Amino acid sequence: MRSEFIHIMKNKAKDGSLKAVWQDWKWIWSFSRRRWLGVVLYTLFGILSSGLGLLAGVISKYMIDAIIAMEVDRLLFYCVATILSAVLGVAFQSLTSRFSTKLSIDMLTDVQQTVFDQILASDWVSLSKYPTGDLLSRFSSDIQTVAGCAVTWLPGVLIQLFTVLSTLAVILYYDPVMALIGCASTPILFLTSRSLLNKQRTFNKKMRQVAGDMAAFQSETFRNMDTLKSFGIESSMSKMLRRKQTEYRDTALEHNSFTIKTNVWLTAMGTLVQYAALGYCLWRLWRGDILFGTMTLFLQQRATLSGAFSALVGMVPTALSGSVAAERVRELTELPKEPHLQETPVPKGPCAVELKEMSIGYGDGRQILSQVDLYAPAGALTALIGPSGQGKTTLLRVLLGLIRPDEGQVSLIAADGARHRLGADTRHCFTYVPQGNTVIAGTVAENLRLVAPDATDDQLTAALQAACAWEFVRDLPLGIHSPLGEGGKGISEGQAQRIAIARALLRNAPVMLLDEVTSALDQATEDRVLKNLTDLGVTTIVTTHRPSVLNQCSRVYRVEDGTVTQV
Repeated sequence: MRSEFIHIMKNKAKDGSLKAVWQDWKWIWSFSRRRWLGVVLYTLFGILSSGLGLLAGVISKYMIDAIIAMEVDRLLFYCVATILSAVLGVAFQSLTSRFSTKLSIDMLTDVQQTVFDQILASDWVSLSKYPTGDLLSRFSSDIQTVAGCAVTWLPGVLIQLFTVLSTLAVILYYDPVMALIGCASTPILFLTSRSLLNKQRTFNKKMRQVAGDMAAFQSETFRNMDTLKSFGIESSMSKMLRRKQTEYRDTALEHNSFTIKTNVWLTAMGTLVQYAALGYCLWRLWRGDILFGTMTLFLQQRATLSGAFSALVGMVPTALSGSVAAERVRELTELPKEPHLQETPVPKGPCAVELKEMSIGYGDGRQILSQVDLYAPAGALTALIGPSGQGKTTLLRVLLGLIRPDEGQVSLIAADGARHRLGADTRHCFTYVPQGNTVIAGTVAENLRLVAPDATDDQLTAALQAACAWEFVRDLPLGIHSPLGEGGKGISEGQAQRIAIARALLRNAPVMLLDEVTSALDQATEDRVLKNLTDLGVTTIVTTHRPSVLNQCSRVYRVEDGTVTQV
């Protein structure tokens, strides 16, 4: 058995999976250490509960013997002891349940907060490679698995080890041969762990990947429901879901088949040992070597011993499942972080934006934009025009520091002439309104206060007026406190765009970036919104396809075929 275990560990060390499991668990235990006192108390409670169960089994032996011997005085004592141990057992179980629930919630909160903060600090380009559904799957189910393992796995191992050793000690005290029979299934259980080590991690990883793909598909489907219906492709999407469900079903059934075969083998071995123990006890009872109470104790504790051994072996797939979950979550936390230099205070007064000989590519040698020269005057409106997919939105992401150029200079020029290199540390000097509907479920005021939690109602009204949104907001049943549905349900697309512009104004940043956000506005409203921004002295850079916007622009740049030229 020892040589077999060494062989398994050598194979794991060669293919790197053992090292990967160890690294994953070191990361999980980093969260356990944060709440080490709670984990220790949880372990102690579990050990005490196990000890009380063992004590109750010993007491029942003597109570049965007292009944058979008609010893009334002893019987009364053992009845009281049984009741007392049962009450203490219920008390400890209740305390353990309450404590473990609180500890699990706190641990889940710790892991989620840590991972959430690290995701937010990740490089945008690297993070954007993950579908939203997959991110949600990792952040929900995988983190729950990690948090559960951080709380219960090591205490579970220690509790089961205590149960095995204490139960074995009691059986040894009464009959060493019975202890040997009780341990007969141990080698089989350890040998079976080879299959678990080799297959369980693969199954868990595949199951989580398939589940993540399905979650991503569902998220994208529900988010684009109006588009799907407009194309009349509901049946096609339904077929795609069925294909993904079939893949999930096949993977789950393959995993289930493996689990059933393992359980059948373990159950057969356990049953064989059970009948061997029963036969041995009956033989001892027939010879008069033991009393009926002792036989009951042997059979009861043998079952406890077997269950504890099975639970210990069951810790192997739990450990591998936790490792897979940790690997998926760690993959997000180990993404490259945004580089930070020194945060730039928001300059006072209007600011200009300048790009000089800026080039940016995909990372595989292909160029998106090359040698870009662009200047957006302070307090004025600058337009980016050109066909779709040519790099207009990419330029805005460069200004926001989400994408870093391969070469050239990108600067924010303050009113006093000071130049600040654009990046993550200057992002707060910009406010951005992207394409699409960015209104969330909640009141109009809650949407606006996302960027300015302390803004007064008067400030909200002023922002809505500047964005030409006050006309319809004041007519809503509750004004700025009127609730909106998810994605701005209850208002039009153009109204949602104006609320998004009002929200951007509340940030009070010197530069505003608008990505096709006036496309749903009529020309008169669009002219008023852009004029209001200019009157407020906001430097505005807008991507557009509408010629009407160009009349108000001080500069217009065409983005096409990897170049940017002033019109």
